[in-house]
Amino acid sequence: MTLAMSFTDTLLDRFERVRALTETLALPLSPEDQTAQSMPDASPTKWHRAHTSWFFEEFVLGPSGGYDVFDPSYRYLFNSYYEAVGPRHPRPQRGLVTRPGTVQIGRYRAYVEAAVVSRLERGELDDALGLVELGCHHEQQHQELLLMDAKHLLAQHAFDPTYVPRPDEPDADPGPVRWRAVDGGLVDIGHDGDGFAFDNEGPRHRVHLAPFEIATKAVSNADWLDFMADGGYSRPELWLSDGWRTVQEQGWRAPLYWRDDDGDWTVFTLSGRRPVRRGEPVCHVSFYEADAFARWADARLPTEEEWEAAAVGIADRRGQLLDPARCHPGLTGEAMVGDVWEWTASAYLPYPGFRPAAGAVGEYNGKFMCDQHVLRGASAVTPPGHERVTYRNFFPAASRWAFSGLRLARS
Repeated sequence: MTLAMSFTDTLLDRFERVRALTETLALPLSPEDQTAQSMPDASPTKWHRAHTSWFFEEFVLGPSGGYDVFDPSYRYLFNSYYEAVGPRHPRPQRGLVTRPGTVQIGRYRAYVEAAVVSRLERGELDDALGLVELGCHHEQQHQELLLMDAKHLLAQHAFDPTYVPRPDEPDADPGPVRWRAVDGGLVDIGHDGDGFAFDNEGPRHRVHLAPFEIATKAVSNADWLDFMADGGYSRPELWLSDGWRTVQEQGWRAPLYWRDDDGDWTVFTLSGRRPVRRGEPVCHVSFYEADAFARWADARLPTEEEWEAAAVGIADRRGQLLDPARCHPGLTGEAMVGDVWEWTASAYLPYPGFRPAAGAVGEYNGKFMCDQHVLRGASAVTPPGHERVTYRNFFPAASRWAFSGLRLARS
């Protein structure tokens, strides 16, 4: 067997597993759950299922020739933001697309999958294997988005519905903050080219870092409760100006999904409403909140370069990644990858020498390098195999519906 054939076989297996996982994640959601849209930044589950199929149809099957599209209207309905492809349905109105329904979307997915599988098996996509691999990672991104968006939707329900049953778990004391020294100096940052990476993870380049310390654990719910008890949400001196304005306008007094129930804090999870566990990493906080907490703690957020340099030596340690039977962080541990994405102090900007790919696929990351902040690590809804220490996630500063937390650093 040639190396090329072996890679194709491995990619085919990966493609089928990724596609199957999307359907597994959608299964607990009713057709009504899959159609509704809770806010403009979120998308219906049905849309995620369709868009990830559209990606393979648009960028892999169509250019390979001899492919009959499933439905020409889907090119408009399920394009996300690819201007070079053509016009698209407005993002804030995706929840109004009641047709096609979930059953028809299932047929669409099966049609696209069968076409990709048959062409991979016949060697007809040998010139597009990189795009097939990109499509698999793109779908894994949408698996995480699917769960984020479904959680936000279900949280709007008056009776805290359950997506996945999960037994009650004992709490644990997270313990005091401990610090790990990092020497700094000249370090190489970015993906080294071994295996898959998104374009924004390179080019690899060298930076100089001053010595610093980084916390061995993410900030816990216990830490956050102390911040709240000390008036963290009511002290303007802790906040960036835009952050303080947002706190006042939105009425933030706790992380997203937290609620004060007669003096006891509870949190909505994908397993319904639960008591806040002190030993878990705090989750669903914005960059503004993370920055204010760090200032309150007499520390700061690490830059993304500091975060990566600190993570490289313990890259084999993993916290909680996506388990469809759980979909929730574990207790705080000393891994830097898993449980919650961690806000950094870095704006989302191109690395030196970055150039987006030609054509529509080049719109994947580069066009968003403005007014966003970088998060590193991975979360409890990141599919295993999709996490890397060089991965650059990014969201606007006020975003809270991602599984986002923080880790402290100090000079």
